[in-house]
Amino acid sequence: MRRHSFVEQAGALTFSAVILLSFATSNTFGQTNLSEASPLELKKLSLEQLMDVDITSVSRRPEPLRQAAAAVQIITEEDIRRSGVTSIPEALRLADNLQVAQVNSQTWAITARGFNSTVANKLLVMMDGRTLYTPLFSGTFWDAQDYLLEDIQRIEVVSGPGGTVWGANAVNGVINIITKSAKETQGLLLNGGGGTEERGFAGLRYGGMLATNVYYRVYGKAFDRDGSVVANGADAGDAWKMGQGGFRIDWNAPGDNLLTLQGDGYGADLDTVSTAHTHLAGGNVLANWSHKISDESDTTLQTYYDRTHRSITGAQLVEDLHTFDIDFQYHVRVAERHNLVTGLEYRYTHDLLQNGPGLAFLPATLDRNVFSAFLQDEIMLRENLFLTLGTKIEHNDYTGLEFEPSGRLSWNFTTNQTAWAAVSRAIRMPSRIDRDFFFPSKPPFFLAGGPNFESETVIAYELGYRAQLHERLSGSVSLFFNQYDDLRGIGTSTPFMIDNNLEGETYGAELSATYQLLDWWRWRAGYTLLQEDIRVKPGKTDINAGHSEAIDPQHQFSLTSSIDLPRGFELDSRLRWVDRLNYFAGGVASGSVPSYFELDTRVGWHVTKNIEVSIVGQNLLHNHHPEFGAPGPGRTEIERAVYGKVVFRF
Repeated sequence: MRRHSFVEQAGALTFSAVILLSFATSNTFGQTNLSEASPLELKKLSLEQLMDVDITSVSRRPEPLRQAAAAVQIITEEDIRRSGVTSIPEALRLADNLQVAQVNSQTWAITARGFNSTVANKLLVMMDGRTLYTPLFSGTFWDAQDYLLEDIQRIEVVSGPGGTVWGANAVNGVINIITKSAKETQGLLLNGGGGTEERGFAGLRYGGMLATNVYYRVYGKAFDRDGSVVANGADAGDAWKMGQGGFRIDWNAPGDNLLTLQGDGYGADLDTVSTAHTHLAGGNVLANWSHKISDESDTTLQTYYDRTHRSITGAQLVEDLHTFDIDFQYHVRVAERHNLVTGLEYRYTHDLLQNGPGLAFLPATLDRNVFSAFLQDEIMLRENLFLTLGTKIEHNDYTGLEFEPSGRLSWNFTTNQTAWAAVSRAIRMPSRIDRDFFFPSKPPFFLAGGPNFESETVIAYELGYRAQLHERLSGSVSLFFNQYDDLRGIGTSTPFMIDNNLEGETYGAELSATYQLLDWWRWRAGYTLLQEDIRVKPGKTDINAGHSEAIDPQHQFSLTSSIDLPRGFELDSRLRWVDRLNYFAGGVASGSVPSYFELDTRVGWHVTKNIEVSIVGQNLLHNHHPEFGAPGPGRTEIERAVYGKVVFRF
């Protein structure tokens, strides 16, 4: 970790201000022909076009965002490009309905509607239909999720249960990362850059045609990222490097058939103070066949295999996880009033662990099967009033049969305004950490998994409103009340046992608005309110009185400005404020992560239609600040960062 002068650290902010002031008085402001200097014509959608973007994460079939009966936000490819982010977790900050905290250089805590932690387990994450899920803790290892950001089409973020169509673990939300087809990524793309924290990165992608209507792309990328710091500014020793490559082939076959074959492989080396070194490796291959039967019906068959390897030398823990999944879906419109979607899915996981002396998962090798079926029917009660009923029936090897029903009512009372309400039940099925975890690895145990741990459950009540109030103004508001039962806690008897000893409620609101102030200037604002009451169930005990499940900000606010400047320049800035996080030990307050403001900014320049350069400043308001973690001298903090980037498209 290097030390930098104030000029270096604040370079992006200063440059942004100079650019803004220098053009603010220009009488040609906002009149440049951006189509001559933009990648893929900039793909900047109007507010009306954004409301009409088809999404699939709510009902597993395409439907316009404006009509979706759920709290949904879309992160577009243009949002990602203009934000200057370099990773998927950073991109998720752009969704106002998520809680996103960077713990250190490698680790993130990401959730929706509460229960955040580095092993958050109530948010289902997918990429092109492949679940990014580990049965180790029912969540996502964010350090293993990467992609060439220029090839991501959009990220759909649903806050609220999605268990009816997606199954277990879609408790508080669903993130669906959707990449571009090979047809959309023809030609050559090169990017590269570096700076204070992003010490160096590069990416390459090439797309072409194998035959008539058969398109392909291949890509590779790598980065070298500096570590974070501790409170006194000393190096935290968590720098890391990662490389990834992959391919995609799309065939628009005769007879209204679309076949896709894609795959990725990666490797990473991570340094950490506590465990010395972590090595990651893995790969996946996915095949998808979509067939349009008629204008009223279609089918989809998808299967994938995923393998991940994680070796932690300090803890002497090695995991190899193999996942096989096959999913079939059928959609048909019946008698004009019924829009049916149904499907079947089978998932098999083979988890092999080499335990170390400090902790263990027993048994070390575990095979698990999940069978599921779902049915959902959208019923048109009137021309502009729709009732959606459905349920997922799922069988897992831990708890047997589980049911996840839901009902949603959507009223499109004008062309541009939709009100909706929903009641849903979702579950978080047990993971290995709930039942199979032991510390230390041999008796006598200090902490042990609960052999009878059951699924966590939620009953969620939601109300929402989404509207385009003017050609320049759109927005949404969502209200929710969630009732949880059988939440995870740790009993007070020795050995400390993991148990379903907590219950509680959460409620809150999510607001967002986008305002096209001028043709060349767009604003976006977002706010979330979250109230949590998590408590110990009657007759149960918990070593932390339920406080360990509620480390979330009560308030969050963000404000984003995007300006198109003359001569192909762009200026984008995002201010965010996150409320304090309170920590407890033994049920007693032990400290906090203070609330904070932060500012990210990007200045971009389309030198030509095919060449784009940018300078990005991140976390510009502090030398370094904490975003997550219990107080202490070893808590890691995130530094101010500046980097430059060049993109070539041919």
